[in-house]
Amino acid sequence: MMRRAVIGATAVSMALTMAACGKAGSDKKGDAASGDTKSIGLLLPENASSTRYESFDKPFIEAKVKALCSDCNVKYSNAEGSAAKQKQQFDTLIAQGVKVIILDAFDAKSTQAWVKEAADKGVKVIAYDRLATGPVSAYVSFDNEKVGELQGQALVDALGAKAADANVVMINGDDADPNAGKFKAGAHKVLDGKVKKIVYEQSGEWKPTVAGQKMGAAITQLTKDGFQAVYSANDGMAAAIITQLKSAGINVPVGGQDAGLDAIQRIVAGDQAYTIYKAYKPLADSAAELAVDLLQGKDIKSVASSTIDSDTDKAIPAKLLDPKVVTKANINDTVIADGLYKVSDICTGDYAAACATAGLK
Repeated sequence: MMRRAVIGATAVSMALTMAACGKAGSDKKGDAASGDTKSIGLLLPENASSTRYESFDKPFIEAKVKALCSDCNVKYSNAEGSAAKQKQQFDTLIAQGVKVIILDAFDAKSTQAWVKEAADKGVKVIAYDRLATGPVSAYVSFDNEKVGELQGQALVDALGAKAADANVVMINGDDADPNAGKFKAGAHKVLDGKVKKIVYEQSGEWKPTVAGQKMGAAITQLTKDGFQAVYSANDGMAAAIITQLKSAGINVPVGGQDAGLDAIQRIVAGDQAYTIYKAYKPLADSAAELAVDLLQGKDIKSVASSTIDSDTDKAIPAKLLDPKVVTKANINDTVIADGLYKVSDICTGDYAAACATAGLK
């Protein structure tokens, strides 16, 4: 009897010790069960069509997170234009126990199931720039229909008195991106009433090579005199479009979006009419604030003071910022004044003379 009691007590003691060790090991590793209370996931969509993600969004978010939470860190991955790769990156963060993820979805329509799975595990997802489907905890972006309206009006302004008689080619963004639909809707809201006709409209898929091919097809179909302006949904595609136009000896207004350095240089040189400047730092700072607040269990209404509906969910807390048009006339007052670029960044050797003419010095 005594021997059995001793063995039984020893077994219970060993079981308790093993359980305690297991729990301690789980907390130490910060796995999915205990959660990683010091890491924020950051998933950005691509790095081919736009340089902004690696040059601005990522470093700005990392810096703001560190300023708000000195012992927090950002676990970053770029999907490089692949929805499947981004899903793997998302799953990895969940497996690592990360409890807050800033997600700029490459394919926002495909995220519903994985965002819901994350929410069921207590993981908060912030939709960044693009409104991901599924129960996201917050959304931070720009008023994207307004972006499209500004693009359309800037193209009309570039055409001037010729606008009413102008045929326009439209090269839109990727149909899988809800922002692309907003840009397109906003641009049509302006252009449909102020130009003669949209004579060719295709998706450039956010890929410069595709946009260039579509522009080449438009030139073949319409001939050199068949259109008087080109709407491009972003600057990366605009660069390829302008290359096609130049090779065909065509000089018409072309606009874009993102205020990339090369786009600003093309504007200075007169190759591109305008871009849309969406100040990256306020956007990134807002995302970082939301992430840290959610990580620390704080209320986010002071940051996300409005709401927005997605295709799957209603009344998502949102922070929406205002975009600006950049033309040759206001480069000094926008991207330079905000410290995005210095004059020396823009006015390199090839652009020095054009910069002097534009009053950049």
